[in-house]
Amino acid sequence: MRGAVQSLRYVREIASGEAYEDRADLGNTVIGDGVRFKGRGLIQITGRANYRACSKALFGDDETLLVHPELLEAVVPACRSAAWFWWLHDLNALADNNGFRAITKAINGGFNGYAERLANFDRARAVLAC
Repeated sequence: MRGAVQSLRYVREIASGEAYEDRADLGNTVIGDGVRFKGRGLIQITGRANYRACSKALFGDDETLLVHPELLEAVVPACRSAAWFWWLHDLNALADNNGFRAITKAINGGFNGYAERLANFDRARAVLAC
């Protein structure tokens, strides 16, 4: 998600998705793919290729999320897609080694909003450590 960190408040990217048009690295090769396959779910699955792979993992076929991308806005698929992404990218290994910065890079592709994410993480860690 571009811009401010939304702290798990949204399961659909606020931006239009136009920034993802013609992004072959995301599998967005059809006009309208950027908008149609913008970030959804708690970890914001983005792009035709990721929707296809996530569909295979969550629904057992390549097409469900391509036909109904809005399914990732429902609570259970939003959570399951985040768990799938976490597992796919082996983020437990990074988490076990306090690799918060590397996890941020793997999920977000960069570090926009990093300070706010880190502050939220530190607050959560303090609460959970009680």
